[in-house]
Amino acid sequence: MAIFYALHVLSVIGLIVLGANTFLVALVYLKHRHDNALDPPQVTDWPAVLVQLPIYNEQHVVERLIDAVAALDYPRDRLTVQLLDDSTDGTVTIAAAAVDRARQRGLNIKHVRRPKRTGYKAGALQHGLELNTAPFVAIFDADFIPEPDFLKRTIPAFLADDRLGIVQARWTHLNEEENLLTRSLSLAFNQHYLIEQTAQHRGGMISNFTGSAGVMRRAAIDDSGGWSARTLSEDLDLSYRMHLRGWGFLYLPDVTVPAEFPELMMSLKRQQERWAIGTTQCLLRLGPEMVSAPQVTFAQKLLALLRMGVYFVHPLLAVYALTALPLVWSGELGSTIWPILFGAATLGLPFQIVMAELQLGRSRWKRLTLLVPYVLMGFGLLVNNCLAVAQAFSKREQEFKRTPKFSAGRGWVASSYVLTMDITTLLELVLGVILVLTGVVAITRAPTTAPSLLVMGAGLLYVAGYSIVQTLAAAKMDSEGQTLLGLAD
Repeated sequence: MAIFYALHVLSVIGLIVLGANTFLVALVYLKHRHDNALDPPQVTDWPAVLVQLPIYNEQHVVERLIDAVAALDYPRDRLTVQLLDDSTDGTVTIAAAAVDRARQRGLNIKHVRRPKRTGYKAGALQHGLELNTAPFVAIFDADFIPEPDFLKRTIPAFLADDRLGIVQARWTHLNEEENLLTRSLSLAFNQHYLIEQTAQHRGGMISNFTGSAGVMRRAAIDDSGGWSARTLSEDLDLSYRMHLRGWGFLYLPDVTVPAEFPELMMSLKRQQERWAIGTTQCLLRLGPEMVSAPQVTFAQKLLALLRMGVYFVHPLLAVYALTALPLVWSGELGSTIWPILFGAATLGLPFQIVMAELQLGRSRWKRLTLLVPYVLMGFGLLVNNCLAVAQAFSKREQEFKRTPKFSAGRGWVASSYVLTMDITTLLELVLGVILVLTGVVAITRAPTTAPSLLVMGAGLLYVAGYSIVQTLAAAKMDSEGQTLLGLAD
């Protein structure tokens, strides 16, 4: 049992390190929360801008996206839009019609199709760059709806700083109130975009473009090697390479762009899988270069490594839980301080969430009750994200599996993009039951460990149960005559 106990302790130490990072970010935010960005210059001669819209099978939202971009308030002779369409379904026809309507409104928009989906999103973006020479590039994913003044609020910053490589806006969400899942996710995204991103930028940490709702300097992209499909987090990869080349980053939390949360638990799991694989791949590929870079400070290196290693939290949780099983059942764990330290390490994110909700207004205090499903969701993604981190170590190419979008408010049940439960749901059920039963036993044998096992087990059952309920709802619709086609890749 000594080996189990040693691994148990080591997992807690790892969780404490990751948890300490969340507290550090919170402190940096508190220190810099009132810092103001410099006023951008007044612009009379607007530069050329390329707007790239990478899409893949987005028939529910592509028209809305094109309509929003067509409404951008920017000189038409300085604006080019590329719809980078790798779709294989009815999206192609819908998009073509929407592009024609936008052209009739005077928008210079190109419907760009490729024979193969080489390089996935990164490949599409790089292909688009080869067709245009505009000095600035704005990027929006399919579910985003930029405000008409987006470009006029972001482009001036580049004209004030020749070494500015990225301007990132804050994501908000159209379907925040759609269901319990989206309400819980709102806590996580508000925490990330109001607290973490602000702290990273204003505190001098290495910040990153988050894949959409941002503008990049073309010269910075080219100087840093361009878009690469070597990871599934092409945005994080390029952002860090740009920093290593000396390009700056600006975060504008007051410039917001609404998008959509995943409304299905299986959609969230797919999104988390892609992010976990991609972020871990960045750690493996960029970590050594980051550590050896002389121009990067020690603090920046440490926080960047922790940022790229964030998804190791779930393997550490798995080690904690799986080593606790034999220790509890054998009666050798007893009451120790390690579970208490484990609990303390998990409080950093809830602390940031409270700060984010306070910043959004006191009326949102009642939303803090969503911390319960948020915590359950976080623990419940253990199986999904552990498997994803393991995939990141594989040398084979990982497929970019996009997150289905359903157009907020229209419902998802009858969509052909619905994702239904898979083998991970069964694993979540089995492990969840085992952890709950062990947690009950631990109440008398290892009382300090019992709460963590019960919460982790409940989280796994919550995620599995949510997936099952939504799968049954989709199956019911299918049985009533509407065929689910599945998601074609």
